[in-house]
Amino acid sequence: MKFFTLPNLLSGLRLTLVPVLLALAWTNLPKIFFPFLVLAMLTDMADGYLARKLHQTSEFGAKLDSWADLLTCLSLPFCAWWLRPDVIREERFFLAAAVFFYLSAIGFGFLKFRRLTAYHTWSGKLAAILLGGVAVALFGGAPGWLLRIAAPVIVLSALEEIAITATLSARRTDVPSLWHAIQIRRQPHAKEETTHKHE
Repeated sequence: MKFFTLPNLLSGLRLTLVPVLLALAWTNLPKIFFPFLVLAMLTDMADGYLARKLHQTSEFGAKLDSWADLLTCLSLPFCAWWLRPDVIREERFFLAAAVFFYLSAIGFGFLKFRRLTAYHTWSGKLAAILLGGVAVALFGGAPGWLLRIAAPVIVLSALEEIAITATLSARRTDVPSLWHAIQIRRQPHAKEETTHKHE
């Protein structure tokens, strides 16, 4: 298995950018923070696309992508607290709901399968696109009410992931939707670890 592929390097770059973003936000350097944030969001858009385009999908790549997504998403509220505390105060309900359900989906997956789920659902992709766009806009100075657009989609995506985890009898990666999870559950001899995409 080739670990050092371009998609994996992009996911790894996003992972290494997390402490950079936190440090820049903590030291109140918004002008330097912003281009690094944009770079992180661009790697999120590019790694899955390139993995499919270059036929470099792998179980390792899917996991690396999911860990990079998780840590990036968890870092953003802290960065916002340091750089945009006004947004945190004004939109705390929507932010808290999004974080709670996002972490609940991850926690439920860990409880059942003892590892990070990597479903890469269609709703999850939509939530990631919205979150990335809203994050770039907010840290670029846009109003906080934009969170009200992304938060409901994040909540619904998390609820679908919880339902997928509850439906599956064994861990699977890359399950596009709850409907697909139901079809997998109906298969008489479904394999435990299956990866089709790195997204």
